[in-house]
Amino acid sequence: QVQLVESGGGLVQPGGSLRLSCAASGFTLNDYAIGWFRQAPGKEREGVSCISSSGAFISYRDSVKGRFTISRDNAKNTVYLQMNNLKPEDTAVYYCATKRSCYSVPDYWGQGTQVTVSS
Repeated sequence: QVQLVESGGGLVQPGGSLRLSCAASGFTLNDYAIGWFRQAPGKEREGVSCISSSGAFISYRDSVKGRFTISRDNAKNTVYLQMNNLKPEDTAVYYCATKRSCYSVPDYWGQGTQVTVSS
């Protein structure tokens, strides 16, 4: 069964950090680019970051540059999103998704993990 599972979300104070994980089962993650997306209440889903299958290409949306870092460990079939200096506006459900490349539309989606940044 093909499955993507996100984990690592939670409640954190502004300025805090979280590391999200996107683990794959039933297929080899290193065949795909992986995108992280988020959706805040009442807002559309937006792309946050993407990493190519080899890890050679990485992109971030402007609002998270310098604070978020995407990485992958193909041996563990997992992609990570390290989030530092979190802000209340980062509050959202975070999803990972497979993509053929960072320029293509997402294929498989995980179920999401909630990130709440609040004092």
